[in-house]
This record gives sequence, structure tokens and C-alpha cells, in this order.
Amino acid sequence: MSKLQSTSNDTLSNDSSSTSSSFFKLFIALIKNKWALISVIWLFFIVFVAIFASEISPLDPNKNHIMERVSPPLTLDKKGEMKYLIGSDALGRDSFSRLIYGAQVSLLVGFSAVFIGGILGTLLGIFAGYYGRLVDDIIMRLADIQLAFPFILLAILFLVVLGEGLINLILVLGVGQWVTYARIARAQTISQKEKEYVEAAKALGVNNFSIMFGSILPNIFAPLIVIASFNVASVILAEAALSFLGLGVPPQIPTWGAMLAESRDHIFAKRWWLPFFPGMAILITVLAFNIVGDWLRDYLDPRLKEIE
Repeated sequence: MSKLQSTSNDTLSNDSSSTSSSFFKLFIALIKNKWALISVIWLFFIVFVAIFASEISPLDPNKNHIMERVSPPLTLDKKGEMKYLIGSDALGRDSFSRLIYGAQVSLLVGFSAVFIGGILGTLLGIFAGYYGRLVDDIIMRLADIQLAFPFILLAILFLVVLGEGLINLILVLGVGQWVTYARIARAQTISQKEKEYVEAAKALGVNNFSIMFGSILPNIFAPLIVIASFNVASVILAEAALSFLGLGVPPQIPTWGAMLAESRDHIFAKRWWLPFFPGMAILITVLAFNIVGDWLRDYLDPRLKEIE
């Protein structure tokens, strides 16, 4: 009994040391890539700002000051203190506060939609790749049908039918992402189910559910994580585009896309700060997610390591 306990303790210690070693290697690889490191720092900063928006925001993002509309950046109040760091919009609302609260919506929609699409697509992809035949045909034909239509047009159609709202926006963008994960999970499952460890599990009488999600899923998780990092960026862009068209969240909720939409009439009126700051927030955040995704792909793909 003591030998079994010591063996199990050794196994647990080896697993924990292996996990810590993997995280250490990941951290070292991140340090060596300065652009990926800068991107990760920026993303952590954006997440921090979004979480503590109510504490960081200097003013109410929806409070109007009509007499101070379209104030330029670095506007001071009567006491000489900073009031509008990056100016105010056409209704006199503080653009800096709206930019901070807009990060909440962008990140919430991005992560939630990717989570929904990733779970749904991964499940369907594993089922299609593992069972094949009729199950594979049905799931892949559904994927082909969705890919036959431009995603942004489908999103506009469903939002017009369902109505605006944060929940509806997340559901539409989430369901629209499943095809990518399903195709990747299917291809990876087909290659994994022919390997020895799956055959050994079948010989031992392990049920299909345990094989799919206990054995195959951990071995196909890396490419799915890479796809997810890229998809967060694409979902943020889609949310901004739909908000720009007035089909995203309600107008009273600040979003980066809505801020761009509200400032389009002021672009040629020398009020550059209105579109500049939300546009740069979208640009830098999307670029950061893409850089991190590209770095994760290089780090997790062993074939790229062999080429190097």
C-alpha cells in the first residue's frame, strides 16, 4: 500500500514539475519575442481597464454636457484641472470614459463569442471526425452551407430579425464561428483516431466518449487555441462593424464601433480626435491578438520548429 502511495505521489510530482517546466518554457519563448511580449502586455492592460472601468473612468460615459460638445483633447475645466483627456463627442460626453467602457463590450463579445463558437465547433468536429460516414456528411454539409453565405450578411440578417442587444450579438457572432473549429477538430480527429493510443483504448474497452474527450481532445487542443486567438480579433472587428451599422448593442452602451459611427460626420470638420482614438483602440487590440496568435502558432507547431 505504501509503495502504491509513493508511486502515485511520484507521478503527481512529475506531472506538476512537467507543467511548471512547460509554463517556464512558454514564458522564456515569450520573452524572446519582443512583439509578442508587447502584445501580451497590451492585452493584459486592456483586460485590466475593462474589469476596473468603473474605477478608472473619470466621468459618466453617458452624461451629456451640450455646452461642451466636441471639446478638443486636453481640455481643462474652470479650475485648471483636466476634464477631457481625449476630448468630448457631439453630445458632450467624455470620450475617454466611453473608450474605457467600450473595452468592456469589445472584450466581452470577443471572448464570449469565441467560447461559444469554439465549444460548439469542437464538439461537432470531433463527432464528425470520429464517427465519419453519415454524421460527418451531415455536419460538414451544414458547414458548407454556412460558408456559402458571407458571414457579415448573415449576422445583419439575424440581428435584424432578433433585434439589437448584447446577448443577441454574442449568440450571432458565436454561432457564426463554429465552422472554423469544426473543420480543424475534424481533420485533427481523423489523424489521431488511427494512432496506437486510440487503438489501445478501444482494446481495453474504453467507451467512445472517453476516447474522444479524454484522449483525442487533449492532443488536438493546441491548434484550436491558436485559431481562438485569431478569432477573438475577427470577432472584435465584426462587433465594431455591426455597431458602426447600428445593429450591435443599444446606443446607450458605449462601444468602439458606435464611437466610430457617431464620429463619421466630423471627419472632414477637423475634429480628428473623434474617430482617431476608437479607431486606434480597435487597430492596436486586433493587431495584438493577431501577433499573439501568430506567436502561439509558431511555438505550438512542432513542424515549424523542425524547419527552424
